[in-house]
Amino acid sequence: MKNYMLLTILFFGLNLGHAQTSLNGKVIDGETNEPILFGSVVLYKNGSLITGTETDLDGFYNLANIDPGTYDVEASYVGYNTQRVTNVIVYGGQANNLDIKLGGGVDLQEVVVVQYKIPLIKQDCTTSGGTLTSEQLKKLPTRNINSMASHTAGIRSGKSKKKWKRKKKKSARSEATFYLVDGIRVQGKAQKKSRLKKWKESRAAKKQVKKENQAIRNSEEYGKFVENDFIAAQEENTSTFSIDVDKASYSLARRYLTQNRQMPPQDAVRIEEMINYFDYEYDSPEGKEPFAVYTETARCPWNAENILLKVGIQGKKMEKNTGAANNLVFLIDVSGSMGSAKKLQLIKPAFKYLIRNLRAQDRVAIVTYAGAAGLVLPSTSAADSTTIYKALDNLQSGGSTAGGAGIQLAYKTALKNFIKEGNNRVILATDGDFNVGISDPTGLENLIVKKRKEGVYLTTLGFGMGNYKDNRMEILADKGNGNYSYIDDMKEAKKVFVTDLTGTLYTIAKDVKIQIDFDKEFVKNYRLIGYENRLLEKEDFHDDTKDAGELGAGHTVTALYEIKLKSEAPEEFLKLKLRYKFPKNRQSNYIETFAMGDAQPFELASENFQFAASVAGFGMLLRGSKYTNNLTYEQVAQMATAAKGKDEFGYRKELIELVEIAQGMNAQVK
Repeated sequence: MKNYMLLTILFFGLNLGHAQTSLNGKVIDGETNEPILFGSVVLYKNGSLITGTETDLDGFYNLANIDPGTYDVEASYVGYNTQRVTNVIVYGGQANNLDIKLGGGVDLQEVVVVQYKIPLIKQDCTTSGGTLTSEQLKKLPTRNINSMASHTAGIRSGKSKKKWKRKKKKSARSEATFYLVDGIRVQGKAQKKSRLKKWKESRAAKKQVKKENQAIRNSEEYGKFVENDFIAAQEENTSTFSIDVDKASYSLARRYLTQNRQMPPQDAVRIEEMINYFDYEYDSPEGKEPFAVYTETARCPWNAENILLKVGIQGKKMEKNTGAANNLVFLIDVSGSMGSAKKLQLIKPAFKYLIRNLRAQDRVAIVTYAGAAGLVLPSTSAADSTTIYKALDNLQSGGSTAGGAGIQLAYKTALKNFIKEGNNRVILATDGDFNVGISDPTGLENLIVKKRKEGVYLTTLGFGMGNYKDNRMEILADKGNGNYSYIDDMKEAKKVFVTDLTGTLYTIAKDVKIQIDFDKEFVKNYRLIGYENRLLEKEDFHDDTKDAGELGAGHTVTALYEIKLKSEAPEEFLKLKLRYKFPKNRQSNYIETFAMGDAQPFELASENFQFAASVAGFGMLLRGSKYTNNLTYEQVAQMATAAKGKDEFGYRKELIELVEIAQGMNAQVK
């Protein structure tokens, strides 16, 4: 009877000791303390990966069902320095918390990072177990894990009775026997999957991922276009195009590479948008013109026989508190397709970034659309941020998508609260899946053009994946004299609504057109890199009724030409002409300048020139361009790394990481 009671105590003690615990915490931006959404948190023990998870919409993570012990915890996110905290002790029977800052160090205030002290499982907790150090283990007269119990106070080993054996077989007690040696769980017996079963599960998982990725590709829509070819200057020596400050293509490519773990579709890669995602540190303009123009030439890194011409435009910068009053209408898609974490649940905190940067004279209204359009929040002063936040937080997804009706109500609301000398703008946040209401593209475009002429502009923000309609989002922004961004995470939301706020909200020049006349005597042929859907006819340059791109306060525009010269060019081998209108004018202004023909070696070009070329090379590789020659992802990464510069916000570092991801994927395909 005594032996039976001891064995019963052993059974319950060891079974309770088998109980697992968890590690929780928050991952935040080390500079702003803002939460990092969908960041990666991985748990390691002795260099081996144990488990991992992603942070939620508030930056929190939970690593559940882990054994008590000593671990290393690693947090990472694209664009941030990876942080690893070593020797983190996870206790059983109590809450374990570890908050991590990316980019600014690690916050260990709530975690004791020291060598553990015995007992690892604390007294008076619901779990129990035994702890041995490695030195104590060496001194034991046994090396059998199941025999260790006999050397622990209050427990002895012995042959079990027949009745006990039957229970043992049913309860699988050999799997419940464990000890923690130096904080590492050691079990008497482990259930191992066969190699065949592991292989089958791995194969099935890969097939499922491939199937899901293919579904994403099949349902998303991107406008098709053909890469610009070389044009013989003898046949046509004039190139005309509209500027483009949209940046959506870069963040779309980033989403494919980092979240979908696949190459982006070719038509999702618009090289001019990838180039213009980055700032190239042009000097601010002086005088009455709203922007300044710069040119630079150097040898082409993927074809040394040719030269690259970089044309740069820098818009006048504006302090956030000096701009005209804003009359903003948030037009938010709350249809059933917006239910995922990357859509409506990302829109809410993204718009909160914007609200925090508005002033008391700025006003915000919220219109939603699903089965029907509705005014959720009448025009409200941004000073009443609590009311605006509450309206955002109460939004729920469901129903069909009355996109057209929503746009009509948003414009009506904007015009009702129109500020005569202010910035009147509708900001549309959606996955672009318009299927109820004015779904006809021509009807929507005509409505947006009409309201643009009445002084209300349209900015489009894309969210989500699966049924994303990139082609619609781009067209609507172009017709509405606005800009188009794709927001895949909170870091991008911060870039759009904090770093680039004035460029996002305030237009300083509209209908900006560029025309270049190449000297046929010296230029054999030329090719504009990107801008395929921004090309204009030669006659459009002088036509003030022809719509073109808008330039926001502080925005930069960069374009690259690859040029083959007949012979050594003089100092001035092309004429650069620009036309633009001030936001409230109908007549254009004219500027002209000349580009120098002295092309220096690529390695001697400015860092900004080299980096712009590396972004163009990356885009060309992603699109499968026929003009890359022998350019590789490795070479692009080397070019970008050499030209990274001070990189205040880590955007250039992120590009290098994306190139390396694409390089790895390309190697797997081969």
